[in-house]
Amino acid sequence: MPTTLVSFWELAIRLHIYQHPSVMKKLLLFLSALAVTSTLVAGDFPKGSPKFVDSHRKAMSTAKKEGKPLVLVFSASWCPPCQTMKKEVFPSDAVKAYHDKFVWAYLDVDDNDNEKPAKSYGVNGIPHIEFVDAEGKSLVEKQVGSGSAEAFAKRLESALAKAPASPAVKQ
Repeated sequence: MPTTLVSFWELAIRLHIYQHPSVMKKLLLFLSALAVTSTLVAGDFPKGSPKFVDSHRKAMSTAKKEGKPLVLVFSASWCPPCQTMKKEVFPSDAVKAYHDKFVWAYLDVDDNDNEKPAKSYGVNGIPHIEFVDAEGKSLVEKQVGSGSAEAFAKRLESALAKAPASPAVKQ
């Protein structure tokens, strides 16, 4: 049984919630809705968003294969500024021109698979966005926190200008 459910049942027994079926039912419904919502929010991207991968390893190998720089977005479903970037900045008209010029990775900081890359890039706050070449070297200053679509597009433009020349990217 998953740890969360074990903890829930231990709490229910200690607080005698199991003796109150209506409270128990409401609590179970709330926990179920919370679990479903968290899962949906983390993976849903609005129409017009860049194509994101969810693995640092996959992003790096794709960038090397395609000769493109990367945008590494360290984020979480529970982070309001992260969700603002996801819903308003990444799919914006100002950023759309750069969708195909980068490999985009959306890396959930709550996923253990992203712990090592988050540590290597010094992620302390989110959203934390790195602009790197296919070898993982920084092209421009990282962005921590949200910002406007226009400012983000300018940062993408600067990163692209500093990226190693690749015919597929600079066109």
